[in-house]
Amino acid sequence: MKNQVIPAEITKIVETIENGGFQAYLVGGCARDIFLGRAPKDWDITTNATPEQIQSLFPKTVYENVYGTVAVINETTEDPTLRNVEVTPYRLESGYSDRRHPDTIKFSDKLEDDLKRRDFTMNAIGLSLSKGAIKDMVDLFGGLSDIKDKTIRTVGNPIDRFNEDALRMMRAIRLSVELGFSIEKETLKAIKSLSSNIKDISMERIRDEFSKILLSPQPKQGIEILHETGLLKHIVPELEVAIGVGQNQAHAYDVWEHLLRSLQTAADKGWDLDIRLTALFHDISKPKTKGISRETGIITFYGHEVIGSRETRKILNRMKFPVKTIEKVTKLVRWHMFFSDTEQITLSAVRRMIVNVGRENIWELMNVRICDRIGTGRPKEDPYRLRKYHAMIEEALRDPVSLSMMKIDGKRVIEVCNIPPGPKIGFILHALFNEVLDDPKLNTPEYLESKAITLSRETESELKKLGEQGKEKKEEADNKLIEEIKKKHRVS
Repeated sequence: MKNQVIPAEITKIVETIENGGFQAYLVGGCARDIFLGRAPKDWDITTNATPEQIQSLFPKTVYENVYGTVAVINETTEDPTLRNVEVTPYRLESGYSDRRHPDTIKFSDKLEDDLKRRDFTMNAIGLSLSKGAIKDMVDLFGGLSDIKDKTIRTVGNPIDRFNEDALRMMRAIRLSVELGFSIEKETLKAIKSLSSNIKDISMERIRDEFSKILLSPQPKQGIEILHETGLLKHIVPELEVAIGVGQNQAHAYDVWEHLLRSLQTAADKGWDLDIRLTALFHDISKPKTKGISRETGIITFYGHEVIGSRETRKILNRMKFPVKTIEKVTKLVRWHMFFSDTEQITLSAVRRMIVNVGRENIWELMNVRICDRIGTGRPKEDPYRLRKYHAMIEEALRDPVSLSMMKIDGKRVIEVCNIPPGPKIGFILHALFNEVLDDPKLNTPEYLESKAITLSRETESELKKLGEQGKEKKEEADNKLIEEIKKKHRVS
C-alpha cells in the first residue's frame, strides 16, 4: 500500500462513528485510489449504523434518499471533496427491474453484505482507520490483487452485476481508460452479451459516462472498446458509419480512424470536453457526403461541415448535453474547414470567420484544426503555417487604432464647440487624435473638450493640416502594431 495521508476531516468522521459504538470503513473509489496513490475525488464510508443513528452523531447532515446514504456536512473546509461526505449503512439489495436501481434495500450489520453488492473487486475493499492511518483491510474478493495486476473484474458473476445495473458496463470501460487497466476476459464477454441493455439506462447517465471516457487520458481506446463490445451502436451509431470510409490522398486513415486520432490528439494536448467532442464529430457527415469528382477522380466530401454541424446538434441534443456545449461544439464543427492555405486567406476573411465563430471561440477553432491535421496522419502542424494563422487571427482581433479610442466623439464636439456638422468636425477629431497618440494621458473628456473648443477657432485650412497629420500618425501606429504581431510570431 502506498503512503497516503487521510484528511483530518475523514478521520474525524470515522472516529465519531466508532466512538458512537459502530463500525466504519472507507470503501469504493476512495479505498481503491489510496492503493493507487491517487487523491480520491470523493470519500465514501460504510457502517453498521442506521441512517437515524448516523444523523444522531453529527451536528449537520442531509438524508433525502431511499438508499440510506447520509451526507455529513462539513462547512469548515473549502475542499469540495470533504464538504459532503457520504456515510451509508451496510446494505443488501435485490431485484433490479429497471437495470439500474435495486427494487428492495435492506440494512445489514455485516460488512460482507455491503462489499458483495459492489460492482468491481477493486471497489470492494474496506479500510479501517486508526489515528489518521490505515489500520486494517477487508478484501474478500481479491480486489488488491486485481489492482496490482491492473485488472477490472466484477464482484462475482459479471452477468449478474451487469443485469443489476447496465451502466456498470460503461463504467468498466471508463475506469479502464482512466486508470490504464484491462478488462478481465469474462467481464468483457459479459458486456458484449448484454450490451443492448444499455438502452434501459437514462441518456443523462450515459452522457456522463461517455463524457468521462472522452476526458480520460485514452479516449480513442475508450471509443474502440465501446465499439468492440457493441455498446457504441446504442449510444452514437452515427460514428460507426464512418468505419471503412476511405478518404483522399491527404489522409492516411479512413474517416473512423481519423476521428478517433483527432480525439486522441485533443486528449494528448489536455484540451477540454468541448474540443474533444468537436474533434470526435467534426467529420461525422463525411460518409453521407462522399463523392467522386468527375474532373479529377478525387474523393470529395462537399458540404460535410454544414451537414455535420446539424448531425452533431442532433446527437448532442439526443444525449442531453447542456445548451451551451451544443451551441459551441456545433459552431466549431460548422466552421472547422476554414483554415487551408495561408497565402489565399485574406485578413477580411479571418475577420468574417471571427464573427461567424465568435471571438471567444476562435482559438478553440485553431485547436480543432490542430487535432484535424494531426489526425490525418501528419506528425504535427506545419510550424510556419500555424504561426501565420496565429498572427492573422491576432491582427484581426486587435483593438484597431481608431477614433473610437478617444473619450470624445463628433456629436460632443458639435455640442461643446457650438458649430454645425461638417468637415471641420472630422478635422478637429483627427487633430485631437494626433495629440492622444503622442500622449495617451491626454485622452480624458475634460482635456479633449477644452482642446476641441480651442481648435474650433482655427481656420478650416489649418485644421485640415492638423487632421491630415493625425491620419498619417494613425496609419503609422497601425502598421507598427501589425509589424510587432508578425515579428512576435516570426512570419512575414
